[in-house]
Amino acid sequence: MSLYALTYNGTEGAADPGYSSGVEDLNVFYESGHLAWVMASSALVLLMIPGVGFFYSGLARRKSALSLIMLSLISVAVVQFQWFFWGYSLTFTHNENAGPFLGDLSNFGLMKTLAQPSVGSSNVPDILFCLYQGMFAAITPALAIGAAVDRMRILPCMVFIFVWATVVYDPIAYWTWNPNGWSLQMGGLDYAGGTPVHISSGSAALAMSLMLGKRTGYAKSAGLPYRPHNVTFVVLGTVLLWVGWFGFNGGSALGANIRAVMSLITTHLAASMGGLTWMLLDYRLERKWSVVGFCSGAISGLVAITPGAGYVTPWAAFVFGIVGGVVCNFATKLKFLFSIDEALDIFAVHAVGGIAGNLMTGIFAAGYITSLDPSLSGSGWIERNFVQFGYQLADCCAGFAWSFVLTCLILFLINLIPGLRLRVSPEEEEMGIDDVQLGEFAYDYVELQRHTSNTHTPDATPGATVSSKNSQHENGGQMV
Repeated sequence: MSLYALTYNGTEGAADPGYSSGVEDLNVFYESGHLAWVMASSALVLLMIPGVGFFYSGLARRKSALSLIMLSLISVAVVQFQWFFWGYSLTFTHNENAGPFLGDLSNFGLMKTLAQPSVGSSNVPDILFCLYQGMFAAITPALAIGAAVDRMRILPCMVFIFVWATVVYDPIAYWTWNPNGWSLQMGGLDYAGGTPVHISSGSAALAMSLMLGKRTGYAKSAGLPYRPHNVTFVVLGTVLLWVGWFGFNGGSALGANIRAVMSLITTHLAASMGGLTWMLLDYRLERKWSVVGFCSGAISGLVAITPGAGYVTPWAAFVFGIVGGVVCNFATKLKFLFSIDEALDIFAVHAVGGIAGNLMTGIFAAGYITSLDPSLSGSGWIERNFVQFGYQLADCCAGFAWSFVLTCLILFLINLIPGLRLRVSPEEEEMGIDDVQLGEFAYDYVELQRHTSNTHTPDATPGATVSSKNSQHENGGQMV
């Protein structure tokens, strides 16, 4: 492959444009550096999804720990099928006659999806853009589904993810990123998913919490009296998300270029400031340096910078991180004000953080950062483009309303279908989703009890107990 790519010529003579590699060596139309970076970014975004699972698992109670990790992986599998089936076509069709709201099925089953330049950028072919954007489609319902904690059955979750990806995510992503979409044509700026990913998932989590109802024992003033059961999982999830966000935002430049580097800088700065801000806000109340607070703040900063990472300067990223940490921290109190059992603060971090980031993009977007990609233009208030804030506000409101209303409707209809009752019974809720729905556990206390009963029977002698311990040591410390 040459260092500099040739201009794409449509591979004349092919039955499908950009499909027949027998007509031309299609590799010559793309630079290997761009391809390598977007492929690596796809893997980084995929890594974020189990990161979401671990983050939620650590925040939740022990009896739902494994199910939350499982749901994040289910989201990957279900959405990848949906994306192959029709999701990519509905979102990123090349049809110039498609409407402003949703695409068509011209690429159904990835037909005619190979080497034609993608609608996102001529730097990458369709098939790679499909892979990369498929990871965005998968992580979005994984973010929202955390609201199902302790109370929703697995099978309805799977159905919900497929339907939600089709009727909520695909239209919002289309109008945000497809050249035919109304928001993009209006002039909205959304670099990596403030509305399609964060506002949509946060508002969906709020709707899910309302539709499922409160968990048993929930009190209006204090919620449920428990603390995150595994802070180490929270840290692990944060690390996976922070690292993966380099692919999430950096890869959204769709090329190995200076704009990608700038988005990495702004992403990293916003995460750092968000973590410090939230931790300091918690310290003023508890006089303790909260690990969970730092992790939550880092995620808030990452969410806030997502729509603006490729549009704003490094100094503005400090503002994004601080504001994101502050507004998301205080937004966690809204669930008590409105008596909503939104267990994992998904609405507070993702919806509120996404809205804050979208609006700040309308203020701090700098034209010289945007034009690091010569095909783009756009700026905000700091360059006297005052109308941009209105565009951002319209996009936020449309995305929030669409996701919230449709999520409520989807859950209502699924619950009417025989065999797809949404919520577990009170008895099953008390036992825990892991036990009732999975039959497996994050921590196998059954084995611990079995080992204890075998080594500490009422008539056991001290010598027998020592012998059992020695046997355990000889077997590598495993409980049998």
